[in-house]
Amino acid sequence: PVKEVEYMNRNLRNRICVLAALFMMLLPAGCSWNGETRSREYANTPKGNFMALWTIMDEHYCFFDFKKETLGVDWDEVKVRYAASISDDLSDRSLFEILCKMIGELRDGHVNLTSQYDYGRNWSWKTDHPANFSKDLQDKYLGTDYIIGGNGYSYRVLDDNIGYLVVESFESAMSDNRLNIMFNNMALCNGIIIDIRDNGGGQLTASESLASRFTEKKVTVSYTCYKTGPGHNDFSKLYKNELSPAEYDLRWIKPVVVLTNRGCFSSANDFAFTMKALDNVTLMGDTTGGGGGMPMSSELPNGWVVRFSSAPTFDADMNHVEAGVAPHIRVDMKDEDIRAGVDTYIESARAYINDKLKNF
Repeated sequence: PVKEVEYMNRNLRNRICVLAALFMMLLPAGCSWNGETRSREYANTPKGNFMALWTIMDEHYCFFDFKKETLGVDWDEVKVRYAASISDDLSDRSLFEILCKMIGELRDGHVNLTSQYDYGRNWSWKTDHPANFSKDLQDKYLGTDYIIGGNGYSYRVLDDNIGYLVVESFESAMSDNRLNIMFNNMALCNGIIIDIRDNGGGQLTASESLASRFTEKKVTVSYTCYKTGPGHNDFSKLYKNELSPAEYDLRWIKPVVVLTNRGCFSSANDFAFTMKALDNVTLMGDTTGGGGGMPMSSELPNGWVVRFSSAPTFDADMNHVEAGVAPHIRVDMKDEDIRAGVDTYIESARAYINDKLKNF
C-alpha cells in the first residue's frame, strides 16, 4: 500500500511509484490495505481469476467515480454482467478475451492485462479521434540536417528563425549538456515550437527535466492524492506537485508553443499540463489523450499481470487530467494543407510566435 507521504517534487514521486509498483506485485489477490485478507484466496480457475481481477480493480483502481460520471461505468454492474460469461470450462484464451473486455470498459490506457501470449489494451482514447498528425510532414519540416539531441529528441531552426523541437518519447531524458547545447543553438530564435504529437509517454523525470528549462521560478503544476483503503473513495489529502527551475543550466524565457494531439499520453500528458501552468507557454492543437493515473501492477492466481491507475492527478486548476489536457488554442489539421505538403499545426504555431514578436 502507498502510505501518505508528502512528495516534495515529481522526481521523488516517480521513484516511489516504481517502488510501490514492485511492492504491489507481491500482494496476493484480495489483500486489503491494512494487510488483512478481505476475502478468501482465489483459486487458479476461470472463476477464481475473474474474481481476483475484479477485486484488485475494485480495491485499488482510482477513477471509478470519474468513469461513472463520464462513461456511465458501474463496476458492480460490470461484475454481474461479465460473471454470466465465466465458467470453469473456459479456455485460457477465451478467459483472457473476456477479462480484457471487462477492464476495457474503463477506457483507460493505463489499464492492461498481460499474459504469456498477448497484451490486453484499450487505445480508444486515441483511435476514436482525429489523428491531427502526419509523420511524413513532420519529417519534411525537420529536413535531413536536423540535430539529434538524444533518443527521441530532434531539432532544428526553421527559416523564420523559430526553433522546432520534436519529442517522440519521454522514455529517456535529454541530457543537461545537450539541452544547454540546444538552447545555445537557438539563442537568437524568436521562439520555440515543441512538438509532442503522438508521444505515448515514458518517464516523469524525463518530461520534468525538459519542462524545468522554461521557468524562472517554482510553480505549482498539479496535485495528487493516494489510495488509503479499499473503498472507491478512500484517498489521502491532496499533495502539491511543484516544478522548480533547472539549476545552473540555461533556461528559456521567450515564447514557447507546445503542439498536442490525442496521441499524447501518460508522461506526455503530464508534460502538457505542466507546461500549461507556465506563463510563457501556449498549448496548441487538440486535447491530449490523457493517462492521469499513476500506474501500478498486481498478479492474478494464474500469473497474468494487471496494470491499473492507482493515484489520480489534477492540474494546477484542480481539473481531472485522466481524459486529457485541453489546449489554449484549438487547431485541426486541414486536408487541403496536407495535400499541399503543409502541416497546419506547425504553421499555426509559427504564425502565433511571429505575431507575438510583432506586438512585443
